[in-house]
Amino acid sequence: MKICKRKVILIVLSIFVALAIVSAYGEVLTWQDCLREALQNNPDLLSAKEKINQTLEEKKITRSTLLPQITAGLSSKKSRTTTKDVSSTYSYNLTGKQLLFDGFKTIYDIKSASLSVEAAEYEYREVSSSVRFNLREAFVNLLKAQKLVSLTEEIAQRRKKNLELVRLRYEVGREHKGSLLTAQASLAQAEFEVTQAKRNLVLAQRKLLKELGRERFSPIVVKEEFDVKIEREVPDFERLVLDVPEFKKAVVYKNIAGFNLKSVRADFSPVASLTSSIGRTSSDWPPEDEEWSVGVSVSFPLFEGGSRIAEVSKARSQLKEKEAEEKSLRDSFIFTLQEAWVEFQDAFDKVNVQKKYLEAAKERAKIASAQYSTGLVSFDDWTIIEDNLANAQKAYLNARAEALIAKAWWIKVKGGILEDEVY
Repeated sequence: MKICKRKVILIVLSIFVALAIVSAYGEVLTWQDCLREALQNNPDLLSAKEKINQTLEEKKITRSTLLPQITAGLSSKKSRTTTKDVSSTYSYNLTGKQLLFDGFKTIYDIKSASLSVEAAEYEYREVSSSVRFNLREAFVNLLKAQKLVSLTEEIAQRRKKNLELVRLRYEVGREHKGSLLTAQASLAQAEFEVTQAKRNLVLAQRKLLKELGRERFSPIVVKEEFDVKIEREVPDFERLVLDVPEFKKAVVYKNIAGFNLKSVRADFSPVASLTSSIGRTSSDWPPEDEEWSVGVSVSFPLFEGGSRIAEVSKARSQLKEKEAEEKSLRDSFIFTLQEAWVEFQDAFDKVNVQKKYLEAAKERAKIASAQYSTGLVSFDDWTIIEDNLANAQKAYLNARAEALIAKAWWIKVKGGILEDEVY
């Protein structure tokens, strides 16, 4: 029984500690948390989804042309002539019209509308890919900003200890005033960088909140391992380009232009429709005399000032334009894919280089501090080594962040979207 009570107390204490941490530092978010929230709230994604809905409705509108068009009519009319008294006429009817043939113009328009839905879906994937990159970049920058606050505080603490050491040596006459002032300036610079890092932390939080689609600011903390996984195998860029949403959208627009050309050419064909009506009419209400009609109407364009010929030429030119755009985009994206892959490889290798520089800087600083305290190295040499350590620490942090962002850009260029990573 006592053990159970202790467990309950420990659980309650853990909850209070967790709440205290959230209250002090902000809501803790993982990458998966950010993905799910952005999918629900990001305004760019919501806008792209509505465009898909609009094209779906446009397709329904176009397809409705093939269905019967039925209208109802009701009229009441009074008339008078110089030789007759006032007469009344009442009538109501139903009129129907069914398209029989229009040179397949409506069929081509429906196919074009279906492709427009497909294009809107690719555009959504394009937006999702951009949102994913912007979200990841903001996430990494906040992760970096959090670590930079800790790093600058660590550097400031080291500068403070160094100042105390220089002051002791100055007070006993082993160091001149210039060295003391330099150490004080280094501490002031370090304290400024702490303040600057905290300001930038708030900016990074606000940027991520924007990408998440939140309307109000609240402190947040992101959590993730600050490491990069590399892909060393050179991909087939000519194959990868076929999966890029923007390129696939260009292919669809080219096909739409092809159907538009066929649709315009169909305007030269005759249009045949079946028409019918049924109703009642008389001089009294309700009308009693029944009337009906059934017929077929055919219209054929003879001459419209050359506008149809011009429309065909315009549609043919638009098709050639889309074909050229498709080829241009393909060549451009192959280069962009390879460029993004190279930048990712370079960024990853740079992390390893900066790590070696940092290890060397730490060892040199450790040795130099011991030598300076015993007078075996000058202040000028020691402070240069200390500066190199601080710079190496910041460079290593920047390199890791740049590698993560380079990987995010590589995924973006390939067409990776938010939905691919949510689980």
